[in-house]
Amino acid sequence: VQLQASGGGLVQPGGSLRLSCAASGRTLSNYTMGWFRQAPGKEREFVALITWEGDNSYYTDSVKGRFAISRDNAKNTMYLQMSSLKPEDTATYYCAADRVGWRSSTKIDEYDYWGQGTEVTVSS
Repeated sequence: VQLQASGGGLVQPGGSLRLSCAASGRTLSNYTMGWFRQAPGKEREFVALITWEGDNSYYTDSVKGRFAISRDNAKNTMYLQMSSLKPEDTATYYCAADRVGWRSSTKIDEYDYWGQGTEVTVSS
């Protein structure tokens, strides 16, 4: 399974970006999918996840109300719509897939497949 994250870039505070994560190699329709991020000098942290049916999603507190995760299983693609971006959202964003589709884990170690990361910089 290969995951390809894209959509990062430079945006001003208050702006928006949409990240995409395209999967190839096999269908991920039964997998929980998540977004994580790692800021310079910090550990990688959970951002959001979406269950395999797309009927439940979870967010870290700092992005609730600003970020929205979604998936299109027909396209084998997941998205992260980011709005009202803040400088503290600056990080490399990684998408990941958990083969254990019935759980909704925020733990990095429980994700099996990872994308290469896409950089998001929020700055004026």
